[in-house]
Amino acid sequence: MSYATALSGLYGASSDLDVISNNIANANTVGYKQSRAEFADMYASALTTSVNNQIGIGTRLSNVQQIFTQGTITATDQDLDIAINGNGFFELSQNGSTVYSRNGQFRPDKTGAIVNADGLPLMGYAADSSGVINKGSVVPLQIPTTDLAPTATKKIAASFNLNAQDPVPKATPFSASDSTSYNYPTTAPIYDSLGGSHDVSLYFVKNSVGSWDVYGSTGSPATPVGPDPAGKLGTVTFDSSGNLTSPSPATFAFNIPNGADGGATTQPLTLDLTNTTQYGQANGITALNPDGSAAGQLQRYTVGSDGVITGTYSNGQSLALGQILLANFPNPDGLTDLGGNVYGQTASSGTAQTSTPGSTNHGVLQGGALEESTVDLTSELVNLITAQRDYQANSQSIKTQQTVDQTLINL
Repeated sequence: MSYATALSGLYGASSDLDVISNNIANANTVGYKQSRAEFADMYASALTTSVNNQIGIGTRLSNVQQIFTQGTITATDQDLDIAINGNGFFELSQNGSTVYSRNGQFRPDKTGAIVNADGLPLMGYAADSSGVINKGSVVPLQIPTTDLAPTATKKIAASFNLNAQDPVPKATPFSASDSTSYNYPTTAPIYDSLGGSHDVSLYFVKNSVGSWDVYGSTGSPATPVGPDPAGKLGTVTFDSSGNLTSPSPATFAFNIPNGADGGATTQPLTLDLTNTTQYGQANGITALNPDGSAAGQLQRYTVGSDGVITGTYSNGQSLALGQILLANFPNPDGLTDLGGNVYGQTASSGTAQTSTPGSTNHGVLQGGALEESTVDLTSELVNLITAQRDYQANSQSIKTQQTVDQTLINL
């Protein structure tokens, strides 16, 4: 009996060494959770055995538990390194099945799919070409491999200060080629539907106290814009405090030749002069914000705490590319370890509760960072010494029993 008891102790100590060694081996594995071996004693059961006289028959390995504590988060210089701070697991697709991981080392493959080191796609909500996230279905997330399409300018939002002390120009009528016929010129960049860049020139001509005419032209030589032969867009007036009083709203609609088709059609534009003032100081721009953009190439992407992946393009535009989801479980300890830093759902873990990062009972994400292994090497080395002594002690039990048996044989 004592041989079997000691052998079970040897097996237990060996299993403990296996678990500790696995922890040490994974001390630098991103997202790894420290494991521990859990043991239970064993007793022989018999109806005639008195409880007070029971002698144990050894030990058995009852469970290897992974302890899901938060690992240290370390910043990296990789856009698609993602750390989970709090509860939850990344959802990955493996041969049509969903698996889960805390390892946030991702990269785009040759098709733009976001995958881990083993090529498993990261799951979440996709975004359309306008950056609108579709929360109706969970799909593999994708980084666009094509340029961002250009958008034509429709509105020029601008505000200026027009110098109240400027005199009325002596040269009349207005002419874009005669600088003495206007008080202040400026240009606004705009884009056609193909992303071509063009300039719209604006001219401000003082009529009288508190009244200014606005003219526009485009191209070289200057071609007047709009239906007016001289390119007059309208008149703005100000009160004695320098505030814009008319028109209200302070917008002017006009057309320019469409550069996308060589001027065969026109491109409609609106000039919005809201917040323009007339103070006794130099003429100048206080804001100039035309909409529209040229085509853009994706330069980098960032991951927000809510899991939204935002792409930054060479044309200065930013667009949502998708949103990462997190899955939490009623009992994460019940997950089965599938290797490769992924886990599988079991009846013991309960059903995955999938939601966006930051929602109830789900952690947040940190882009450009990774969650380190939770293995404490110092503690594991101490545990290694303890397990070694356990093994030696059980070996001594066998040696002692052998000595007793030899004594009996010699009798």
